[in-house]
Amino acid sequence: MSVVPAEVLPGSALAVEEPTATAAELGPRARLWPSLAAVYRAQLSRARVARIPLLFVATFQSVGIMVMMRGVVDGGSEAQAVVAGSSIVVVAYVALNLLAQYFGQLRATGGLDHYATLPVPPAAVVLGAAGAYASFTVPGTVVTAVFGCVLFGLPLTHLWILLAVIPLAGAALSGLGAAFGLLAPRPELATLLGQLGMSAALLLGVLPAERMPEPVRLLRDLLPSTYGVEAYARTFSAHPDWALVAGDLAVCAGVGVLSLAVATWAYRRAAVR
Repeated sequence: MSVVPAEVLPGSALAVEEPTATAAELGPRARLWPSLAAVYRAQLSRARVARIPLLFVATFQSVGIMVMMRGVVDGGSEAQAVVAGSSIVVVAYVALNLLAQYFGQLRATGGLDHYATLPVPPAAVVLGAAGAYASFTVPGTVVTAVFGCVLFGLPLTHLWILLAVIPLAGAALSGLGAAFGLLAPRPELATLLGQLGMSAALLLGVLPAERMPEPVRLLRDLLPSTYGVEAYARTFSAHPDWALVAGDLAVCAGVGVLSLAVATWAYRRAAVR
């Protein structure tokens, strides 16, 4: 006679119910701001080794431009345009040129695969990298602005406006630089686009608008850094028109949001390929 365990008998009080299968609970999605702060700190630490050469090259380039222009510009609105444009060129050098190179190399070497595996939103990767690179432009921009004001005899009263101009112009240019690097099919093309963008910011931002032909002025109005240059240049007057300054900064902010959104879309597109 075979013995059957009582646990398997129907209706038995000792019968054990099989546990129902439940879906495993996933961890909460990473929020944007904590992820952004983590990516920013990581990128800041990574780029720190190149900080001194970066600051030297960007600042020396802008200071050299002002020294060269001092021989042909005496003062007035032209001097204001030269100082303001040279200061923003420091931002453009990093945000357009270096950031385009960085994302172009990242895409070519498969570095985007690493970021794609991290539980962070795509916007945090783009914003964190852009913010880290733009942070290195602050000392060079301030040094360039102070040197230019002393060189051309301009007032330092409203130098604090750079606290708004640098991040807003930097955001607009960083979005373009990141988009260049992520959309370019090859890193060499990303480098070329970044250098062309920086050259446009240099030529169209430093040269006084009054001396430009009308077609070139239209191109200048399409460049996001132009509005950062205009906002800074307006503060050199004895009684600045703060409404116009705020309008220029608002344009920088709007272009910055749009360009960073395009860069985020480009990151998603490149990461899934």
